[in-house]
Amino acid sequence: MSETRTMDPLRCFLFVPADSERKLAKAEGLDADALILDLEDSVNQENLPKARVMARDYLAQSRDRTRKQQLWVRINPLDTDFSLPDLAAVMPGRPDGIILPKTYSAAEAIKLDHMLSALETREGVALGQTKILVVATETARSLFTLDSFVGASPRIYGMTWGAEDLAAALGAFTNRKADGAYEDVYMLARTLCLAACKAGAMEPVDSVYPNFRDLDGLFAEALQGRKTGFTGKVAIHPDQVAVINKAFAPTADEITFAKRVIAAFDAVGGSGTVGLDGKMIDMPHLKQARIVLAMAERADA
Repeated sequence: MSETRTMDPLRCFLFVPADSERKLAKAEGLDADALILDLEDSVNQENLPKARVMARDYLAQSRDRTRKQQLWVRINPLDTDFSLPDLAAVMPGRPDGIILPKTYSAAEAIKLDHMLSALETREGVALGQTKILVVATETARSLFTLDSFVGASPRIYGMTWGAEDLAAALGAFTNRKADGAYEDVYMLARTLCLAACKAGAMEPVDSVYPNFRDLDGLFAEALQGRKTGFTGKVAIHPDQVAVINKAFAPTADEITFAKRVIAAFDAVGGSGTVGLDGKMIDMPHLKQARIVLAMAERADA
């Protein structure tokens, strides 16, 4: 039985088509915290049988998981005929987690939880070891049901959101304004995903940045996401990995200030309010300072 992986927040998930040996080999040498072996959008339907075998073999070859990189699999949506064959094929490789796309509510996550329990039993894997990352906003209905994920399953590592599939579901021709900012409905989806994750003690993972050549734009969006409360982001190209990792690592100034905040509270016994740089700070500032230092420790590790 493979060892249970820790589930500290993952900064960067990188999509890799499961039917591309070349791209799988290239991704292995990158610093993405997790690879997503994709069986959904990046794989043609006729290639699915081959992709499932390749994903299973790739997982099996890395079963000891001595490397730091986690291995996840994006299956096809549960309302298709492909999802169960996807799961049955890859679970012998004992993935760290499953990406669940195009959900309508937590009902799909609960159903996947039950399916995983059966397959873990078949494979001799500890029950609950396989986590779930929900792609939570790819359907119109999902915007009204995000609260249903709160407390739905202990397997749910977190949720991410999707602007591209949501645009298709809404019949939109674009999801961004002329200045590059998201249109209001997609900002709503992003905000609701973040809030639901925080309400349910799940990790909020920011969506993809489709223009993989615009690394400056990616960095700005990832940094804004981190400062807003997201703990990671999904990448679609190897060049995006280092940029995302940098954005989700606190700066030297942020680390220094966090240490000063903690020291100020320590000086007064760790409670109440204290003055720092002419301003009054209280417990939320102390909590945020501890988060910054924890993020810095994970980045160093």
